[in-house]
Amino acid sequence: MFIGREQELKKLNRMYQSGRLEVAIIYGRRRVGKTTLINEFCRDKKTIFFAAQESSAQQNLENLSCAVSEAADGKSAVSVTYRSFADAVLKIAEMASSERLIWVIDEYPYLAQAERGISSLLQNFLDHQLKETRLFLILCGSSMSFMENQVLGYQSPLYGRRTAQFKLLPFDYLDTGKWFPDYSCTDKALIYGITGGIPMYLEQFSPGLSIRENLLENLFDRNAVLFEEPSNLLKQELREPAVYNAVITAIASGKTKLSEIATTVGVETGLCAKYMSNLISLGIIKRETPVTDPNSKRPVYLIEDQFFRFWYSFVPKNISAIQSGRMERSYPSMVEERLPDYMGLTFEKMCRDYILYYDEKLPFPIGAVGQWWGGNPKTRRQAQIDIVVTSAGDDSAVIGSCKYRESLVGEEELRLMEEYAEAMGHFRRRYYYLFSRSGFSTALKERAREGQVRLITLEELYESGRVD
Repeated sequence: MFIGREQELKKLNRMYQSGRLEVAIIYGRRRVGKTTLINEFCRDKKTIFFAAQESSAQQNLENLSCAVSEAADGKSAVSVTYRSFADAVLKIAEMASSERLIWVIDEYPYLAQAERGISSLLQNFLDHQLKETRLFLILCGSSMSFMENQVLGYQSPLYGRRTAQFKLLPFDYLDTGKWFPDYSCTDKALIYGITGGIPMYLEQFSPGLSIRENLLENLFDRNAVLFEEPSNLLKQELREPAVYNAVITAIASGKTKLSEIATTVGVETGLCAKYMSNLISLGIIKRETPVTDPNSKRPVYLIEDQFFRFWYSFVPKNISAIQSGRMERSYPSMVEERLPDYMGLTFEKMCRDYILYYDEKLPFPIGAVGQWWGGNPKTRRQAQIDIVVTSAGDDSAVIGSCKYRESLVGEEELRLMEEYAEAMGHFRRRYYYLFSRSGFSTALKERAREGQVRLITLEELYESGRVD
């Protein structure tokens, strides 16, 4: 069953209907569902699907020859291999001259590594032999840096030839919830906090099992597919996986400043900054500064990938129980009781996404979205605001608080946000958004009726729907 990616499919189908030469670049981290999207789009359309391999140029040419022959003749085997990639592309141009034809090159970075001149070859064909054809070319890749620099970048031979690009991101909390229609809102949020909306991980979890059963079967089991997933991904993407593992472990343990992380890992700060940059490019960690000071020289680093954050929060601490098959007994105290604390950051992300994509009542056009932290002159202590949304047009802002707890949120939380907003300064007109998993006190509901204050529950996040 295909779920999500409605906007991407609509765009691809509009491009297909144009009938002219189209070049779409589709990229994103591994496991995010690029090939699944492409297969859904290509369903019932004439397609040459070529999956490049991390192999020699000759092997890739043979595989492309098979794909072209199968599309041309309807046969899966071919005895003749084209003499060159140019000859294969000439055949594709001939086929696309009279009918709409999709040509997919999946994992394009592998082909570019094997055949160094392929991008220049494609550029020449796109500018000449393919220009008047009805070809729909799709270049797909998992190497984010390669696709952004060597395909989309200004220095690339293919620069300016694309007609659309799609950077596929993990599903948000709403699309993740669609995989589990019978789950409660709380359990849908938990699944999002565990999988981060990565389709491959969602496919491992069964809607017919509880959260506990799914975790014990698919993660807290030494034989499960996801048990070693972070380690496998680091080995695939990076040259020094052990060092990167140490970096992520340090952040998961609460080290958020570059100097702290470097000291914990045992590397110089400059070298650590390089490791951080690579992890940011992979979408595993993120760099944050106060929303009012984006150029701050004292950023913090957090784990952005929800699955990585979950894994590093729960698996290392329970490794002995997992390896010995005792995790079922440890689960209540070592996982279940700790999930509400873990879900705090996930809930903040859900609330930010709600404001960005689904809130039809936002009082102004969005300028920036982030957090704020700084000194509170009244108490001489650090203050932090979960969400700050600035206006693109004036000095207005939304001040947001996100509480993922079982007790009701009361007036004291609003007063605290008002105090922190005063400490932050900058904004004359302030709107207060309070998000709660469990609801709000009667007194706070009365206060909200006066205006300038919105109260939003977890259930309302899931009732918001998608604003197109």
